[in-house]
Amino acid sequence: MSEEPGSLYKRIELIGVSSASWEDAVKSIVEKASTTLRDLRIAEVDQFDVKIENGKVAAYRVRVKLSFKYEKE
Repeated sequence: MSEEPGSLYKRIELIGVSSASWEDAVKSIVEKASTTLRDLRIAEVDQFDVKIENGKVAAYRVRVKLSFKYEKE
């Protein structure tokens, strides 16, 4: 997909959580976002962290910046 001259792109930030891995958290973000956003372009993983409970990793969290083509309604 090439970028068209004059096109606009919007970037949003989402946080995904998975009990399995950071990769699963990213996949979850992209899959869920693609149900309401069209023409997703880039997923930029910005930050990784984990939730700790009772001395163990309980969840993997990622902050992702997603860009998509902006279209007038």
